[in-house]
Amino acid sequence: MADLQLVIGDKKFSSWSLRPWILLKEIKVPFTEISLVLNTPEFFEKIKLYSNANKVPVLIDGDINVWDTLSIVEYIAESFPEKNLWPKDKAARAFARSIVAEMHSGFSDLRKNLSMNLAEKLHGRTFPEEAWKDIRRIESIWKECLTTYKGPFLFGKQFGIADAFYAPVVGRFLTYGIDLDPAAKSYIATISSLYSYKEWMDGVLK
Repeated sequence: MADLQLVIGDKKFSSWSLRPWILLKEIKVPFTEISLVLNTPEFFEKIKLYSNANKVPVLIDGDINVWDTLSIVEYIAESFPEKNLWPKDKAARAFARSIVAEMHSGFSDLRKNLSMNLAEKLHGRTFPEEAWKDIRRIESIWKECLTTYKGPFLFGKQFGIADAFYAPVVGRFLTYGIDLDPAAKSYIATISSLYSYKEWMDGVLK
Protein backbone atom coordinates (compact mmCIF):
# COMPACT_ATOMS: atom_id res chain seq x y z
CA MET A 1 0.00 0.00 0.00
CA ALA A 2 1.29 3.44 -0.96
CA ASP A 3 1.29 6.38 1.41
CA LEU A 4 -2.34 7.30 1.92
CA GLN A 5 -3.67 10.78 1.27
CA LEU A 6 -7.03 12.07 2.45
CA VAL A 7 -8.60 15.11 0.82
CA ILE A 8 -10.94 16.87 3.22
CA GLY A 9 -12.93 20.08 3.54
CA ASP A 10 -12.99 22.69 6.32
CA LYS A 11 -12.84 21.01 9.71
CA LYS A 12 -15.49 23.27 11.18
CA PHE A 13 -18.06 22.39 8.50
CA SER A 14 -17.24 19.11 6.74
CA SER A 15 -19.01 16.32 8.61
CA TRP A 16 -18.37 13.90 5.75
CA SER A 17 -14.63 14.51 5.97
CA LEU A 18 -14.52 13.86 9.70
CA ARG A 19 -15.67 10.26 9.31
CA PRO A 20 -12.70 8.68 7.46
CA TRP A 21 -10.27 11.13 9.11
CA ILE A 22 -11.17 10.09 12.66
CA LEU A 23 -11.28 6.43 11.64
CA LEU A 24 -7.72 6.51 10.26
CA LYS A 25 -6.51 8.41 13.31
CA GLU A 26 -8.09 5.98 15.76
CA ILE A 27 -6.66 2.89 14.06
CA LYS A 28 -3.27 4.63 13.82
CA VAL A 29 -2.89 4.40 10.06
CA PRO A 30 -0.68 7.28 8.86
CA PHE A 31 -1.90 9.50 6.05
CA THR A 32 -1.22 12.87 4.51
CA GLU A 33 -4.02 15.38 4.92
CA ILE A 34 -4.93 17.61 1.98
CA SER A 35 -7.32 20.31 3.16
CA LEU A 36 -9.46 22.38 0.80
CA VAL A 37 -11.65 25.35 1.68
CA LEU A 38 -15.21 24.50 0.66
CA ASN A 39 -17.29 26.55 -1.77
CA THR A 40 -14.44 28.67 -3.11
CA PRO A 41 -13.10 28.96 -6.69
CA GLU A 42 -9.92 27.26 -5.49
CA PHE A 43 -11.92 24.31 -4.14
CA PHE A 44 -13.74 23.68 -7.41
CA GLU A 45 -10.46 23.96 -9.30
CA LYS A 46 -8.46 21.63 -7.06
CA ILE A 47 -11.08 18.98 -6.24
CA LYS A 48 -11.15 18.00 -9.93
CA LEU A 49 -7.59 16.76 -9.50
CA TYR A 50 -8.86 14.10 -7.10
CA SER A 51 -12.46 13.24 -8.02
CA ASN A 52 -14.89 13.88 -10.85
CA ALA A 53 -17.64 13.85 -8.24
CA ASN A 54 -16.28 17.25 -7.10
CA LYS A 55 -16.87 16.45 -3.43
CA VAL A 56 -14.81 15.66 -0.35
CA PRO A 57 -13.62 13.43 1.15
CA VAL A 58 -11.39 11.51 -1.26
CA LEU A 59 -8.93 8.81 -0.23
CA ILE A 60 -5.88 8.35 -2.45
CA ASP A 61 -3.87 5.14 -2.31
CA GLY A 62 -1.28 5.26 -5.07
CA ASP A 63 -3.20 5.03 -8.35
CA ILE A 64 -6.48 4.34 -6.56
CA ASN A 65 -8.85 7.20 -5.74
CA VAL A 66 -11.85 6.41 -3.57
CA TRP A 67 -14.63 8.94 -3.06
CA ASP A 68 -17.80 8.94 -0.98
CA THR A 69 -17.46 8.38 2.73
CA LEU A 70 -19.04 4.92 2.79
CA SER A 71 -16.82 3.65 -0.02
CA ILE A 72 -13.76 5.07 1.72
CA VAL A 73 -14.40 3.36 5.05
CA GLU A 74 -15.13 0.07 3.29
CA TYR A 75 -11.83 0.42 1.44
CA ILE A 76 -10.04 1.07 4.74
CA ALA A 77 -11.71 -1.96 6.34
CA GLU A 78 -10.71 -4.13 3.38
CA SER A 79 -7.13 -2.81 3.41
CA PHE A 80 -6.66 -3.35 7.15
CA PRO A 81 -8.69 -6.47 8.05
CA GLU A 82 -6.69 -6.93 11.23
CA LYS A 83 -8.24 -3.72 12.60
CA ASN A 84 -11.71 -5.37 12.80
CA LEU A 85 -13.55 -2.18 11.88
CA TRP A 86 -16.81 -4.08 11.54
CA PRO A 87 -17.93 -6.37 14.38
CA LYS A 88 -16.83 -9.99 14.03
CA ASP A 89 -20.25 -11.35 15.01
CA LYS A 90 -22.55 -11.69 12.00
CA ALA A 91 -25.64 -10.25 13.69
CA ALA A 92 -23.71 -7.34 15.20
CA ARG A 93 -22.06 -6.67 11.85
CA ALA A 94 -25.44 -6.58 10.12
CA PHE A 95 -26.73 -4.14 12.73
CA ALA A 96 -23.61 -1.97 12.39
CA ARG A 97 -23.92 -1.84 8.61
CA SER A 98 -27.60 -0.94 8.92
CA ILE A 99 -27.06 2.02 11.26
CA VAL A 100 -24.12 3.24 9.17
CA ALA A 101 -26.25 3.09 6.03
CA GLU A 102 -29.06 4.87 7.87
CA MET A 103 -26.69 7.69 8.78
CA HIS A 104 -25.25 7.79 5.28
CA SER A 105 -28.58 8.17 3.52
CA GLY A 106 -30.97 9.50 6.15
CA PHE A 107 -31.53 12.11 8.84
CA SER A 108 -32.13 14.88 6.31
CA ASP A 109 -34.03 17.03 8.81
CA LEU A 110 -31.16 16.82 11.27
CA ARG A 111 -28.71 17.91 8.57
CA LYS A 112 -30.98 20.76 7.49
CA ASN A 113 -31.70 22.16 10.93
CA LEU A 114 -28.51 21.32 12.85
CA SER A 115 -25.88 22.11 10.27
CA MET A 116 -22.28 21.25 11.12
CA ASN A 117 -20.47 24.21 12.67
CA LEU A 118 -17.93 23.09 15.21
CA ALA A 119 -16.55 26.58 15.75
CA GLU A 120 -19.74 27.88 17.39
CA LYS A 121 -21.90 27.26 20.44
CA LEU A 122 -25.48 27.71 19.24
CA HIS A 123 -27.42 26.62 22.31
CA GLY A 124 -31.03 27.57 22.86
CA ARG A 125 -32.29 27.30 19.30
CA THR A 126 -35.66 25.75 18.55
CA PHE A 127 -36.10 22.98 16.00
CA PRO A 128 -39.11 21.57 14.15
CA GLU A 129 -40.63 18.25 15.15
CA GLU A 130 -39.05 16.53 12.14
CA ALA A 131 -35.57 17.39 13.43
CA TRP A 132 -36.45 16.11 16.88
CA LYS A 133 -37.59 12.82 15.35
CA ASP A 134 -34.13 12.42 13.85
CA ILE A 135 -32.49 13.36 17.15
CA ARG A 136 -34.56 10.84 19.10
CA ARG A 137 -33.92 8.14 16.52
CA ILE A 138 -30.15 8.62 16.88
CA GLU A 139 -30.53 8.66 20.65
CA SER A 140 -32.36 5.34 20.49
CA ILE A 141 -29.70 3.81 18.21
CA TRP A 142 -26.96 4.78 20.62
CA LYS A 143 -28.89 3.48 23.62
CA GLU A 144 -29.61 0.14 21.95
CA CYS A 145 -25.98 -0.31 20.91
CA LEU A 146 -24.56 0.68 24.29
CA THR A 147 -27.02 -1.57 26.14
CA THR A 148 -26.47 -4.55 23.85
CA TYR A 149 -22.73 -4.32 23.34
CA LYS A 150 -21.82 -2.76 26.71
CA GLY A 151 -19.84 0.23 25.36
CA PRO A 152 -18.01 2.47 25.67
CA PHE A 153 -18.24 2.48 21.85
CA LEU A 154 -21.30 1.48 19.85
CA PHE A 155 -20.14 -2.10 19.37
CA GLY A 156 -18.09 -2.69 22.47
CA LYS A 157 -14.61 -1.76 23.54
CA GLN A 158 -13.19 -0.92 20.11
CA PHE A 159 -13.78 2.19 17.98
CA GLY A 160 -15.17 1.17 14.60
CA ILE A 161 -16.83 2.38 11.45
CA ALA A 162 -20.16 2.98 13.19
CA ASP A 163 -18.49 5.32 15.68
CA ALA A 164 -16.74 7.16 12.86
CA PHE A 165 -20.07 7.71 11.11
CA TYR A 166 -21.76 9.10 14.22
CA ALA A 167 -18.82 11.24 15.36
CA PRO A 168 -20.06 14.30 13.42
CA VAL A 169 -23.42 13.98 15.19
CA VAL A 170 -21.58 14.24 18.50
CA GLY A 171 -20.22 17.57 17.24
CA ARG A 172 -23.65 18.75 16.14
CA PHE A 173 -25.22 17.89 19.49
CA LEU A 174 -22.45 19.72 21.34
CA THR A 175 -22.76 22.75 19.07
CA TYR A 176 -26.50 23.07 19.66
CA GLY A 177 -26.59 21.93 23.29
CA ILE A 178 -29.09 19.14 22.65
CA ASP A 179 -30.51 17.63 25.85
CA LEU A 180 -30.12 13.86 25.71
CA ASP A 181 -30.62 10.85 27.93
CA PRO A 182 -27.75 9.62 30.16
CA ALA A 183 -26.60 6.90 27.73
CA ALA A 184 -26.29 9.38 24.87
CA LYS A 185 -24.52 11.88 27.10
CA SER A 186 -22.05 9.20 28.10
CA TYR A 187 -21.38 8.32 24.47
CA ILE A 188 -20.83 11.99 23.60
CA ALA A 189 -18.31 12.22 26.43
CA THR A 190 -16.52 9.11 25.15
CA ILE A 191 -16.17 10.38 21.58
CA SER A 192 -15.40 14.00 22.42
CA SER A 193 -12.61 12.92 24.79
CA LEU A 194 -10.76 10.90 22.15
CA TYR A 195 -7.36 12.28 21.20
CA SER A 196 -8.41 12.13 17.55
CA TYR A 197 -11.56 14.17 18.12
CA LYS A 198 -9.57 16.72 20.11
CA GLU A 199 -7.01 16.93 17.30
CA TRP A 200 -9.81 17.63 14.80
CA MET A 201 -11.15 20.33 17.10
CA ASP A 202 -7.70 21.88 17.37
CA GLY A 203 -7.84 22.20 13.58
CA VAL A 204 -11.26 23.82 13.80
CA LEU A 205 -10.00 26.51 16.16
CA LYS A 206 -6.87 27.43 14.21
